[in-house]
Amino acid sequence: MTQWRNWSGSVVANPAAIARPRDEAELAAIVRDARQVRVTGAGHSFMPLCETKGTLISLADMVGDLIVAADRRSVDAPAGWSLKRLTEALWAEGLSLPNQGDVNPQSLAGALSTGTHGTGRDLGSLATLARSFRLVTADGSVVDCDAVTLPDLFQAQRLSLGMLGVVTRVRIAVIPALHLEERIERRPLAEVLDRLPELAVATRHMEFFQFPYSDTVTLKTLHPTDATELTREEGGDQVFQACCDLAAAAPRAVPMIQRTLSRLIRPSRRAGPAWRIFPSERQVRFEEMEYELPVANAVAALRESLALLRSHRMPLIFPFEFRMVAADDIWLSPFHAGPCASISVHQYAPMPWARHFAELEAVFRAHGGRPHWAKRHTLTSDDVRTLYPNAEAFGDVRRAIDPEGKFMNDDLRRLFNFSL
Repeated sequence: MTQWRNWSGSVVANPAAIARPRDEAELAAIVRDARQVRVTGAGHSFMPLCETKGTLISLADMVGDLIVAADRRSVDAPAGWSLKRLTEALWAEGLSLPNQGDVNPQSLAGALSTGTHGTGRDLGSLATLARSFRLVTADGSVVDCDAVTLPDLFQAQRLSLGMLGVVTRVRIAVIPALHLEERIERRPLAEVLDRLPELAVATRHMEFFQFPYSDTVTLKTLHPTDATELTREEGGDQVFQACCDLAAAAPRAVPMIQRTLSRLIRPSRRAGPAWRIFPSERQVRFEEMEYELPVANAVAALRESLALLRSHRMPLIFPFEFRMVAADDIWLSPFHAGPCASISVHQYAPMPWARHFAELEAVFRAHGGRPHWAKRHTLTSDDVRTLYPNAEAFGDVRRAIDPEGKFMNDDLRRLFNFSL
């Protein structure tokens, strides 16, 4: 039996076949003849977005080149390329993405289709960079869409969870090659929360990591710089891996382990090409839940979630991650209602996470939060319609382009049953 697992190992699929087409014609034939289709990139979704009993498609072997627009403000790129491959190719052309998240193995199409983001008060998710899509639809047809040609399809496709077709190429906005300096420092939690608006304005990219049983944070800022060489290479995760293994063996030791890890943080700097500075190593396997909260509610939500975690002595060994993301107008984007602060909760993959995530999720929901689609959440179909005023419009587009639901799976049918 063919089996597929996601990066964390918690989502297991048994598709009838795994296909790796080499070109668009081969892909179109596979899609046309399949009963059900889902597409996988690096498997970094923690929700069962890639699960299917039909055909699971990887675009990793698809041929294609990077095409730079004459004005050098956008590029046309293969959708199956990893962000690492894309950003390295952009750098060779003297270009960069305006922003990235803190890991880069995800496929371009997967990152766009799930609303993946970095941090920056004035910077939107990667989906806001999309300018056009080329996709293979349920009957094997190839369709191009942008803000002028098939505008409703384009709007829906900007964040589609893969429900509209298989994207083969994407045109995305880019900027001239960017160098960044990363600064890491330890700060008191109370100070950072009190100065949050000031810190968000003062830096192009700002985030912090907070071990829940510590009263300090690791503040990370990225600033444009003229430096041209990488001045410090990223270290490995060996120490943290050992701490996670200790936590799994002795969950009651988590508070002590976290306070010790927090004290070990030392100020540091590194500088170099943005495509190398944005991502960090993430070798320790984890599960993740992330909620996007209205900026005005974010500090209260963080304080309440920390208080709940401590009072229930939840053995979550990973730090919380706090980032800023600009508003957008994308139908299914969690940032559609205004600028957001993003709070991510992680747990070491071998340790229990579901009950703890559910308790914290209730806090984030009470503060107006909407989840990252690819990370753990318990939304229902009614929740989707309540949280996303344009969900019905998305459903209309989905029904029109895939009336038989070829690109749906069981979990997506549960979430979007109003579009069937």
